[in-house]
Amino acid sequence: MPAAGDGLAKKDTIEAVADLGRGNELGGEAAERRKRLVELYREVKGCTRCPQLVRSRTTVVFGAGNANADVMFVGEAPGATEDEQGLPFVGRAGKLLEELLAGIGLSRKEVFIANVLKCRPPGNRDPLPTEIENCRPYLYKQVELVAPKVVATLGNFATKLLRGSNEGISRLHGRPEVRRVGGRWVRLLPLYHPAAALRSPALIDELRADLGQLPQLVALPEPAQGEGQGEEGVAIGLGEPANEAGPTQLGLF
Repeated sequence: MPAAGDGLAKKDTIEAVADLGRGNELGGEAAERRKRLVELYREVKGCTRCPQLVRSRTTVVFGAGNANADVMFVGEAPGATEDEQGLPFVGRAGKLLEELLAGIGLSRKEVFIANVLKCRPPGNRDPLPTEIENCRPYLYKQVELVAPKVVATLGNFATKLLRGSNEGISRLHGRPEVRRVGGRWVRLLPLYHPAAALRSPALIDELRADLGQLPQLVALPEPAQGEGQGEEGVAIGLGEPANEAGPTQLGLF
């Protein structure tokens, strides 16, 4: 995969989705989901729901990666570099995430990465509640269309939104559970945001250990889908402990 700035990062975001999602290799139901993901991107690209963000953004950062990934990461919002290049996690935090993924045998082209907000807040301020609500349907639709087994939330904003609670990441990190995100049941794994680990290097080891659960979580049976399992954002059971998860090989394709 080309590094940020080597050409890929300067492409339109949907081209990156095509490049990293290995779209030509998908077939059947997965190909249909990817087609709908492209349609969603085109809708999001023209979004004007948040007037302040529309005025200040350079581009919409939809997300990028494998459109049929078993693992999806959800961060907070684009930063300055992401806003400039149109891709998520291409700054220092993204580099750390790539290094940690490599440590468990993954590359970013094997996962899908998105954010709670698709536009950079001015001055990198925190997302506003109205902005989160405006973007939430887009994120839920991304989860439905990528159809991951595991969604890893990076930091407080993503974790609180997708869990439907105000519990903070310092208490929840590394504790997987089954949750309904939009219309899909997934294994949710709260993680510290890589940017927080860069600010407080003591967190890097905790982030590495928590992220190390991903192979075991992917190897577990996919949570059952369908109606009647509970309300959105309500846990129906904790994920099995990592040391009882069985095989560690990832079947991403």
